[in-house]
Amino acid sequence: MDKLFVFSFIMLAITGCSPKLNTLTDAEQKAGWQLLFDGVSTKGWHTYGAKEVRGWEVKGGELIALGQAGHEGSANDIVTEREFENFELSLEWKISPTGNSGIFFNVVEDPKKYATVYATGPEYQLVDDIGFPEKLENWQKSAANYGMHPPSRSVIKPVGEYNHTRLVVNKGHVEHWLNGVKVVKYQLWTPEWEKLIKAGKWSEFPGYGRSKRGRIALQDHGSKIWFRNIKIREL
Repeated sequence: MDKLFVFSFIMLAITGCSPKLNTLTDAEQKAGWQLLFDGVSTKGWHTYGAKEVRGWEVKGGELIALGQAGHEGSANDIVTEREFENFELSLEWKISPTGNSGIFFNVVEDPKKYATVYATGPEYQLVDDIGFPEKLENWQKSAANYGMHPPSRSVIKPVGEYNHTRLVVNKGHVEHWLNGVKVVKYQLWTPEWEKLIKAGKWSEFPGYGRSKRGRIALQDHGSKIWFRNIKIREL
């Protein structure tokens, strides 16, 4: 964990206060952080393959997937207007009971070639680990690299409480953090990476995990999920 995050956690513990939602501190601005969500609009986002945002709303400083999408296809998944390569992403999320969603990176937006965000982008999984109606494999649990790398342990908060996610992607090295704990790490485009692709469901998606840059996506998987404090800094 870098010094900026350590300092932030210490200050919160001392003061017992939460920072103002969807804003950047002076220290964050100096460190190069940028907001991906302004707290009042969907500016900077659009539904995959569309010009506008469908099936989401902004309310009370939260970006909310309304859960109107089906369980197949890109549906109402939203992507950033910008593409990123090496970056650190930080956000907070809470999910509805039995809910399922995800954060994707290196997404290639080419609907004629790739119907969904998960056809190209690796996924940081978000799910109700406890109440999900089906048995979850370890690689399906929160903070997993979905279908590839399970989290080392569970540090998920109860449904209805906000979790903090940190996703670091730097020259192919990826780290998944959840609530201050690094639970997954892997290296893209290695022999091990290729072996895992061939052994699992992604063998049916020739574009999966190939791009070295792309859009960040938030998934509407048919259940309600809330996001806030979405920020990024390029490395």
